Amino acid sequence: QVQLVESGGGSVQAGGSLRLSCVASARIFSVNTVAWYRQAPGKQRDMVAIILSTGAINYADSVKGRFTISKDNTKNTVYLQLSSLKPEDTAVYYCTVPRMNYWGQGTQVTVSS
Repeated sequence: QVQLVESGGGSVQAGGSLRLSCVASARIFSVNTVAWYRQAPGKQRDMVAIILSTGAINYADSVKGRFTISKDNTKNTVYLQLSSLKPEDTAVYYCTVPRMNYWGQGTQVTVSS
């Protein structure tokens, strides 16, 4: 069973930045679609950003221009750069490999106004 471990969450003020990381225990990111999701209290888990196996990238409209997804296949790591953060970005952020239904444990991001 492959494990995904997220890190980099924390508490920041509005307008601040964070860099989330997701490390896999095996070399799976180079050939699979990888995505970041987030879930706020009382809300469903929604996709934030995705890198397809083709290399194409897509973002949720709510984060376009503020978040950047990237990956380093040599480090088995996917990143999510969060910038110009808003209070509504507060959530637990998860990385996932959808085809294999692998999910990390999540990392909390809290943005104060």
